[in-house]
Amino acid sequence: MRYDAEHKARTRQKILSEAALAIRRDGPEAVGVAGIMAAAGLTHGGFYAHFSSKEALFAAAIDEMFMEALLRLETATQECSARVGLGRFIDYYLSAAHRDVRGQGCPVPALMADLARLGGPARERFTQGITNLTGRLAGLLGALGQAEPEAQAVSLMAELVGALGLSRAVADTAWSDTILADSRRLLKQRLGLDA
Repeated sequence: MRYDAEHKARTRQKILSEAALAIRRDGPEAVGVAGIMAAAGLTHGGFYAHFSSKEALFAAAIDEMFMEALLRLETATQECSARVGLGRFIDYYLSAAHRDVRGQGCPVPALMADLARLGGPARERFTQGITNLTGRLAGLLGALGQAEPEAQAVSLMAELVGALGLSRAVADTAWSDTILADSRRLLKQRLGLDA
């Protein structure tokens, strides 16, 4: 049976969404094509109609994850000042809700430790994604009058990812909440967003 181009695009998107969820939740090493296809309600045999390899799927899924992350940032910062928007983004990023949904949210903490084991295309897509994300943050920091906005954006991203990762790693929920709250407060204070 032949399907139209829209059906193929919807099916590809369904596979990408399931792959992005599984990779963030379980890590790339634990994810297999058969599981992703089953989660998407498809047979394993249909995989190659959409992707040439598991590596190609992972690279495309990383693109998908970063598009979602940029959309979240854009949503937080639209129709408001850079100061308010950046504050909203920090509040979202360092929230218990973000911490608790490993299968969703920012791809950086989910992928960072595994990227050294992934192939070149996945790492290239990750590099492009983080470049786009920090570029958007640099624009906001520049609008706030921050010196060296590009360097500040990389530092901000590192602090966000580190705090979120640490809050996910500790066993004590109260301490995890404190890590998030203290990091939110001090980041916003450092960037002059708390006034």
